[in-house]
Amino acid sequence: MNTQQWLRADREHCWHPFTQQQEWVASEPVVITAGEGVWLTDSEGRRYIDGNSSIWTNIHGHNHAVINGAITEQLGKVSHTSYLGFANPRASELAERLCEFFPNTSLKRVFFSDDGSTAVECAVKMAIQYRMQTGEAERTEFIAFDQCYHGDTMGAASLGGVGAFFDRFRKFGFPVSHVSMMDDLRGLDVAQIKRTAAVVIEPLVQGVNQIHVWPKGMLAELRAWCDEHGVQLILDEVMTGFGRTGTMFACQSEGVVPDFLCLAKGLTGGYMPLAATITREEIYDAFCGGRDRAFYYGHSYTANQLGCAAALASLDIFEDEQTLAQLPAKVSLMGDLLAAIVSKYDVAYELRQCGLVAGLELREVGGDRFVVSERMGEAVCYQARNHGLLTRAILDTIVIMPPLSISHEEINQICAALDRAIGEVFAERAVGHES
Repeated sequence: MNTQQWLRADREHCWHPFTQQQEWVASEPVVITAGEGVWLTDSEGRRYIDGNSSIWTNIHGHNHAVINGAITEQLGKVSHTSYLGFANPRASELAERLCEFFPNTSLKRVFFSDDGSTAVECAVKMAIQYRMQTGEAERTEFIAFDQCYHGDTMGAASLGGVGAFFDRFRKFGFPVSHVSMMDDLRGLDVAQIKRTAAVVIEPLVQGVNQIHVWPKGMLAELRAWCDEHGVQLILDEVMTGFGRTGTMFACQSEGVVPDFLCLAKGLTGGYMPLAATITREEIYDAFCGGRDRAFYYGHSYTANQLGCAAALASLDIFEDEQTLAQLPAKVSLMGDLLAAIVSKYDVAYELRQCGLVAGLELREVGGDRFVVSERMGEAVCYQARNHGLLTRAILDTIVIMPPLSISHEEINQICAALDRAIGEVFAERAVGHES
């Protein structure tokens, strides 16, 4: 099949996520066929830098020999067997290595699932059942933060603060209150706090909320508040985990150990669907005993051997290539180059960055937001394709979140492409306004 045949089949049979399909079928999408390092190649042979890590998943680049080799080796043994009633070597090894990131703590039990939504789903269900089995059945509510995103399965979606994603389904999920900042949390009624099972947050930076960066020290304050009130802390590190913010996990930057740590996306280096919910030994203990105390939750592909093999290989690469040690220079370079774009264009309103996660927000000169229907962020991302950059916008915030393996030269290329795209889109817009 060729490009047009693939697109014909897509338009006739496929349904894409977060997409208005009527617009999609009228467009000319890029068909990705190959990848190497931070580069992607389309069906017409054009190459692009993967500027958002294939929706925030890829860590070490595409087609990495070590991960390919680990998957191939496991493929020669067995691809998948049930984790219900059986163990497998790769899952055992991976669970142990994940817990080693939190020595001298009780964060030592790993429940595997398939993706970020299910990692959070596990955490909220565990939190509720834990309370039921420890004499606090009244603690059935949750607290989350405004504009948060924690996935799309019903329990995880209950937590979400983005109306477009969740308002239709709000009444079907868990009872959740949303706060904006620590002062809001401190001002909650005591009775409500006593009904609360857990607080959930994306530590250091919210992804879907246009790369909103939390104040320094806020996570440690949140941990202290939870301890004071007997509320569990769920950290959604689906996006922030595995080096994105500069440390292996965002919570490590403030010395915080959660009650539940939710991981996915970068867990396998971005190669296979796999998620993990890591929790404390005392929480695990509450599920031991009779069958009525067991956690009745699971997936057909829980602890899939291919995914676990990829994840183990990814952790090896972190060590062998000293991935984290190389990040500070890359973070600094990307910040400097993006800051130069903000200085250059009046419409570049603000740069928000945490590690190799950055959002450049566009606004009208003077600071007013663009009319939503103009979709300026989307227009800039579309134009950037012509300069070899693939990324997406959240409203009018351009997200730059490349694989951690990106070189300094490639960071320069990303920012040059973004610079040119902004200049061209707004020059054309100015001409249109004049006419």
